[in-house]
Amino acid sequence: MSAKIKRRYSVRMAGIGGQGVVTASHVLSNGVIIDKGESTMVPFFGSEKRMAPVESYVRISEDAIYEIGEIIYPNIIVIFHTQVITHGKSYTMPFYTGLKENGVVLINSATELKLSRDEEKELSDMNANVFHVPASKIAVDVAGTELATNMAMVGAIAAIIGMPSADSIAQSIKERFIGKGIVTSGGTAALDSVIERKFAKKAELVQKNMDVAKVAREYALERRWDKWDSAEEAVAAR
Repeated sequence: MSAKIKRRYSVRMAGIGGQGVVTASHVLSNGVIIDKGESTMVPFFGSEKRMAPVESYVRISEDAIYEIGEIIYPNIIVIFHTQVITHGKSYTMPFYTGLKENGVVLINSATELKLSRDEEKELSDMNANVFHVPASKIAVDVAGTELATNMAMVGAIAAIIGMPSADSIAQSIKERFIGKGIVTSGGTAALDSVIERKFAKKAELVQKNMDVAKVAREYALERRWDKWDSAEEAVAAR
């Protein structure tokens, strides 16, 4: 009997300043660790200003990880804003450079993005799986703000690769925005009114981000995007 194949993913995230690309990579990476997996993440950006290009690299594995740094050959690419493609707002151009065969490209767009003939051919030659998720729309519909777009992208990509779990994503979001060991019930009674109000706002922020991630995750699962690599795994197992 063949040994179980250890899942391993190299994820390159690309977006523009102000979208929370780095925060998303933190949440995804920490969620994997909460799930007892292995993960490392490295952000890469120039001037810290809105609309400037941003990339972040996340390695995810069920086994030990020894590499760190930029991911040159990802098997997962996550595009947070269509300007990464249409305006070239990325450090890695074209946006699919280095994508491994049978890899995934997840694009934040409510409609299927029109690519050039060359882009379509090259992605087809790679047998790439290109998915479009309306992450910004989900963020606005569920949380009332596009600022939660990054959590929608986390929820969708976690569904596609099958890790981390929904519960671990939720825990990672809590730790990112509030911190570890926070008591969210009776413990707040001991706080003064000003701190309690601030805590309540943070708790609401956390819940909205968790809801956005959950809805995006369900969106991906309903479309069976999690089955993208089943054929590849079957071949590898023989």
